[in-house]
Amino acid sequence: MILSEVQPIAAIATTPTAAKTLQKLCQNGITLWVPESIGDVRGTKVYTGSLKTHVAELWKTHRGLIFGLATGAVVRLIAPLLQHKSCDPAVVVVDETGKFVISLCSGHQGGADKLTQTIARLLKATPILTGTASTLGLPAVDILGNPFGWQKGVGNWTEVSAAVARNEPVQVIQEAGSTLWQSTASFQNSSLTLETTPNTPAIYITPRSLVRARHCLASHTPSIHWHPRVLWLGIGCERGTSRELIESAITQVCQEYQLVEQAIAGIATIDLKADEVGLVELCRDRNFPLQTFSADVLRSVTVPNPSKIVDAEVGTPSVAEAAALCAAKAQNLLVAKQIFRAAEFQGAVTVAIALAEQEYTGRTGRLLLVGIGPGQLDQITPAAQAAIASADAVIGYSLYIDLIAPLLQPHQIIEALPITQERQRAQRAISLAQWGLTVAVISSGDIGIYGMAGLVLEELLLQGWDGKTPNVEVFPGITAMQAAAARLGAPLMHDFCAISLSDLLTPWEVIEKRLHAAAQADFVTALYNPRSQTRIQQLTSAIKIFLQYRNPQTPVAVVRSAYRQDEQITLTTLEKLLDVPVDMLTTVLIGNQSTRTQGDWMITPRGYNAALP
Repeated sequence: MILSEVQPIAAIATTPTAAKTLQKLCQNGITLWVPESIGDVRGTKVYTGSLKTHVAELWKTHRGLIFGLATGAVVRLIAPLLQHKSCDPAVVVVDETGKFVISLCSGHQGGADKLTQTIARLLKATPILTGTASTLGLPAVDILGNPFGWQKGVGNWTEVSAAVARNEPVQVIQEAGSTLWQSTASFQNSSLTLETTPNTPAIYITPRSLVRARHCLASHTPSIHWHPRVLWLGIGCERGTSRELIESAITQVCQEYQLVEQAIAGIATIDLKADEVGLVELCRDRNFPLQTFSADVLRSVTVPNPSKIVDAEVGTPSVAEAAALCAAKAQNLLVAKQIFRAAEFQGAVTVAIALAEQEYTGRTGRLLLVGIGPGQLDQITPAAQAAIASADAVIGYSLYIDLIAPLLQPHQIIEALPITQERQRAQRAISLAQWGLTVAVISSGDIGIYGMAGLVLEELLLQGWDGKTPNVEVFPGITAMQAAAARLGAPLMHDFCAISLSDLLTPWEVIEKRLHAAAQADFVTALYNPRSQTRIQQLTSAIKIFLQYRNPQTPVAVVRSAYRQDEQITLTTLEKLLDVPVDMLTTVLIGNQSTRTQGDWMITPRGYNAALP
């Protein structure tokens, strides 16, 4: 579901025309509301009473609202409900005929800009964005860390955003968290700089509550703070220790070491404490993951302050320090263990902190496996286009990345890998998705037919994937065989098959068996990967096999780069096929005994007209 990031979403239409337009979005998890006056419209819910009252109710429960109304009417409806861009839902307006999609309210923080672009792709409409960051492709500093789960701290957000919009120098001081965002086009095209410059607006990306002395700026200089969740708190406690004492201890340690609690990734402890009420309640209410480790695992970790008493009690000389290091996958502690007791609270608690190299995002990652067809934008389905545009990261072969360049967004992480690195592409995509990003993996043709989908899913299975996390969606595309057939007319009107001649992954003996079977069964046959610079004999062998069962005059089409600028189409026969240049960008279609050509067309009769000559 490509709109899942801003769910739940409600759409409202007050006319039959608008309802018909917005109905197209309902299959993407959007609930469409209409008034009683429209009547029974498939896939809609009916509201009663005034629209103003209904919108006020939806405002409380939904993260996105899509209106099929006039913009002025929407403004008057939502004006009394607006509070602040940090909490208002995304508001999008679609004209009745679905030609324009307008991001009206909460463009950045509420996600209306992204929602607008996604809806526009689905409706084949024109998105209208008026925010400076969106229109100029500049970083939106108020949502910069959202993909990585960073937490917003204090700062002059409006002033720093304005400085970026004015293209004034803004320094970035990053002490923690992913630097992938620095590879995006929006960063590269902006005035953001990694050089420390006095009296310059700044973006601090840090787990600390106070700026380090060497980074201090004049008090009048605007700055903002993002806090990556990189602090893993190792906790050891007596049975029955109160939640209040645990929270108090965490607060005291963070204050003493000038760390912000917003940078806490989670809590780690020994598995004996997995049901400790105070810990469980704290993690639940603060949305902290609770990681537990066995005594054997904790015992294997070298810590600065082991305890014989703890070892005798739970089977490991360290709980807090060892658990923090395990959870953070770190070698050294940021804060050694601190022990807390308080007369007013029950129990005792030990706290240690380790700094993780990679932040905890708190997000469930998604893999969008997208077939881009031949590569022409008008040959890519609206759903596939929306999936690409909505992703945090896009991964693919460099040629395919170039083909879809107009769909890519300035804020996206784009990683193009060579054609021989399919496995590396799959592993990289899985790694980013497991971390919490939404990753689009693109492949030409249909991604599930000789494409990347199978490889990604195989890699997931090898890693023990449970079939749910990360979430996987597959978006089909026009295959090379279909594209070639469309340029030829109707060569696939009867039974057909596809065979790849590449023996890099399939033994040639197996391919030969399939060629014999297809040729003997009189299938129209599409040959994929017919010839490379180093693999030239396979096509010759395939032709010899087909000549054992087919007439030498059997029509054959050689289609290279269908629907692309350098497209080449040649009609020939089976016996003359080797006279035609063939490479890895070519698809070969071998007709059956009924296939014939007429001018530039290739037709395989289905049998409807027995009198056809």
